[in-house]
Amino acid sequence: MKAANTLTSMFGRSPFKPLQGHMGIVNECVKEVPALFEALIADDRAELERVSAIIFEREQSADDIKNEMRIRLPQSLFMPVDRRDLLELLDVQDSIADTAQDIAGLLMERKMVVPEDMVENLRALVQRCVDSCAKANEVINGLGELLETGFRGRDADRVERMVNELNQIEDETDKLGMSLAQSLFAQEDRLSPVSVVFWYQLIQWIGDLADHSEKVGNLLRLLIAR
Repeated sequence: MKAANTLTSMFGRSPFKPLQGHMGIVNECVKEVPALFEALIADDRAELERVSAIIFEREQSADDIKNEMRIRLPQSLFMPVDRRDLLELLDVQDSIADTAQDIAGLLMERKMVVPEDMVENLRALVQRCVDSCAKANEVINGLGELLETGFRGRDADRVERMVNELNQIEDETDKLGMSLAQSLFAQEDRLSPVSVVFWYQLIQWIGDLADHSEKVGNLLRLLIAR
């Protein structure tokens, strides 16, 4: 009921409001990921559990809004946006929170040790992927202004610039991910094969935070172009 009331208050006259609200919660979820890895680096199990619980709670809140929005979004919108496009954008946003939950879940289920030589590269990758989600949130928050201008003019140009910045951040995360993978490769002889497999999966998921965030921006760019 709480999620339904939240969605009702967000909807107003525009389906963009719950979409923005959903992305805001997704961003709050991802903001906890650096603290998650700091707890892992410090081998602080209690802190790891605390931060994981926050991520799981926020991911559930995002799911609640997503599910209610799917139900309540009108079949026909008197707007320059197709319902299917909005739902696709919603699903991509939600995949960001899902990935954060996957990361937290793996760290809760399996005891992972961060090799010292990987610490700085890991921190750099995590932070830049979080930056990408924050930028995607900024892009989505520009939807209201875009609607008022009919997806044209200076507001559209501003969003286009932000999407370009988001693309640049994602490119940086690709390079950081490669550096972290190389650090892991250098540690392979000192790690068990199973640990190496889980670390590669973890690096992939961290990078997915940026990949999904970039896709949010690219989908919005397509909406503007139509």
